[in-house]
Amino acid sequence: MKQRILSNWTFTRALYLAIGITIIVQSVMSQQYFGAIFGGYFAAMGLFAFGCAAGNCHGGNCSTEPKQKSNSAIQDVKFEEVKTK
Repeated sequence: MKQRILSNWTFTRALYLAIGITIIVQSVMSQQYFGAIFGGYFAAMGLFAFGCAAGNCHGGNCSTEPKQKSNSAIQDVKFEEVKTK
């Protein structure tokens, strides 16, 4: 956990943390405590690198492999014209 907090900092991650802290401070100052919970979520995303702030699902667990090319031959498709009355 300590390694995850201290490494791989990006601009996006720092931005999430800063926005989260700003939302928390503004919410507490105006006594809107639901907003503090909302800000806590954004701050946690930045601090612990999960969700959108991690970029690629911390560690690349969500990366997708490109599709393999199919060797099947392209077949001709025949169309039939439909006439209306």
